Amino acid sequence: MVEPASTHFATRLGRNRVASACIGLLGLLALAAIAGPWFFPAGYSEPSALQYAPPSWAHPFGTDLNGRDLLLRVLMGARVSLLVGICGAAVSLVIGTAYGLVAGYLGGRIDDAMMRFVDILYAIPRLIFILVLINAFNRTLQNFAAARGWQGLVDYSSIVILVFSLGIIEWLTMARIVRGQVLALKSRPFVTAARALGQSHIRILLRHLLPNLLGIIIIYLTLTIPAVIIDESFLSFLGLGIQAPQASLGSLLADGVAAINPVRNLAWMIVFPSVVMALTLLALNFLGDALRDALDPGR
Repeated sequence: MVEPASTHFATRLGRNRVASACIGLLGLLALAAIAGPWFFPAGYSEPSALQYAPPSWAHPFGTDLNGRDLLLRVLMGARVSLLVGICGAAVSLVIGTAYGLVAGYLGGRIDDAMMRFVDILYAIPRLIFILVLINAFNRTLQNFAAARGWQGLVDYSSIVILVFSLGIIEWLTMARIVRGQVLALKSRPFVTAARALGQSHIRILLRHLLPNLLGIIIIYLTLTIPAVIIDESFLSFLGLGIQAPQASLGSLLADGVAAINPVRNLAWMIVFPSVVMALTLLALNFLGDALRDALDPGR
């Protein structure tokens, strides 16, 4: 009896110790970011007189300018960064996969026109494009949510707009990768047979081409998440991304840089957010490499 491909994939991935360590680390970080803040005393998230207190048993990561526990802030910042990274990558995945499928399958002049549009978007500076989207839609979304009494959406409108802005930016490479794979697959015998049987174009795309692209899509998804996190952190570091009272790893790093001075040693303000971000990005990149190896039968 022949084992299914999914079994071979799981076996190959499980044998990779680096992949197992990365999955464990990411799972632990996600669990800590989601559930960890619930175990802190309520006062740890409120301003106090313990400004810039060094690491201690009461505050393992020290405190910030407002006397808030930095460990709690790092966990909440990791939660926001992971949320933005995953959701932004998901938006990129949907747009890029659909665009690449259509462009590669139709081919000819339509493919050329669609790819030239991608080239034009590549030529636009990413930062300017994101800032235009944020400024154009953030206030509109806030007014829309306020008119309907959706206070939660009003409070987190900047995160929602940031997710869609980053997703719209990151889909370009995904579209090119998917389009190239479709160009190679659409001339294969199983696609020709599906056309001979009179199957619709939508059915061929969804039932025959898309399943053969899942491997490369999953691999690139794991590499898009850290790219989105880096973009969000850079914008938040500049004060253009996540706004107070929310926090992300990028905004925490900005707070740490602002606290640096030659008089006092406040290294914990930068070290702990930097370590958490570095471990997250390294784990995601190593996991992407491990998935590539597991999905490549030639390795």
